[in-house]
Amino acid sequence: MKHKIIILTDGDKIAKKAAERVAKNINGRCISISSGNPSKINGEEVIKLIKCAKEDPTIIMVDDRGDIGRGNGEKIIQTIIKSQEVILMGIVAVASNSAGSGIRVDYSIDKWGNIIKHAVDKYGNEKDNRIIIGDTINTINPNDVPVIIGIGDPGKMDGNDDLSKGCPILTAAVKLIINSYEK
Repeated sequence: MKHKIIILTDGDKIAKKAAERVAKNINGRCISISSGNPSKINGEEVIKLIKCAKEDPTIIMVDDRGDIGRGNGEKIIQTIIKSQEVILMGIVAVASNSAGSGIRVDYSIDKWGNIIKHAVDKYGNEKDNRIIIGDTINTINPNDVPVIIGIGDPGKMDGNDDLSKGCPILTAAVKLIINSYEK
């Protein structure tokens, strides 16, 4: 059985707690050791851990800590995309203030929980285009990913995605990926 994966392009302490909570919300798993700013393990190690997960989907975190070019987080994404052992359901692309060309989103969840067709900024505010700027997405070919959902930075959306509220923005993004995959 191939495990189904959802990638979150953030790995700091807040994102880790949010990803763990969302995994519980969806009855999935979170590979907590994939967190880090930047990610500290490599793609092969992530795949080994995913294969041990008892539930699907499995959420993993990748982070480049703003490194320009292909950092470790993006290398992990490329390993997963190329792997024949797991199924990538989609990516939750987290907006940041980093430089780069960004990536086109299919949809975003704004800081109010609305599904929108544009990208969002770091604070979850709607932009006037579909390009999300983030530090761990600049080298990804969107044609390699079934669906890309943008969100603001967990912890930076005026408290609307707070852990005490159950991380509703990130949960909505993950559920949108699951629903898109199941269609």
